[in-house]
Amino acid sequence: MLESPPPSSWRIALPREATAVPIARAMVHCALQDLGTTADRTTAQLLTAELVANALKHTSDGHPIELVVERRPDGCQVEVHDGGEVLFEGLGEPLPMVLPLPLPLPLPAVGPGRPLPMTGAGAPRAISGPDTASPLDEPKNEPLGEPGNAPVAVTAPPAPGPAPIRAAAPVPAIRNRGLLLVRSLSSASGCRRTGRGKAVWFILPEVHQPRRR
Repeated sequence: MLESPPPSSWRIALPREATAVPIARAMVHCALQDLGTTADRTTAQLLTAELVANALKHTSDGHPIELVVERRPDGCQVEVHDGGEVLFEGLGEPLPMVLPLPLPLPLPAVGPGRPLPMTGAGAPRAISGPDTASPLDEPKNEPLGEPGNAPVAVTAPPAPGPAPIRAAAPVPAIRNRGLLLVRSLSSASGCRRTGRGKAVWFILPEVHQPRRR
């Protein structure tokens, strides 16, 4: 007898009360197991709970809430449907990580008796007075009327300024903590209109387990 293929999607109606959040967490775990997907179950439960809590908070009591789980070629997609008409903004691909640029190191101070921040045979030497001066250190073509053993002021080149920081592409601000988690922990997310309101969704990629030897 041929076995029936596994289902490709789940659709569960949730109650409009506080128990909808734990029910959704349990149902999405069962759905991922039944669909045979390897998407991370802990992340799916966390993000589903956030979306269901938002649906309870931002829609009226007369609007039903549904949980839809579907296995797709690019991963497992989880949707929360409600009757709200206002679409959430700021969802999409994960937010880019912006790393701070390292600041340039300050050059050591240069003055009488302090060497320049240069090394090598061709590096100039500091001249502090007549006791440390040598014939090689005396300036050539010295103007008339000036003593030959006068100290020569040596100045270091100006320190380079910080590299210019390129402005990143503007990202819509997300004030909702739950939506920020959805965008940060999923491979893609979004919000779209439906015939009875809207659907907020996210996709989790497949996690391929290493083969056991």
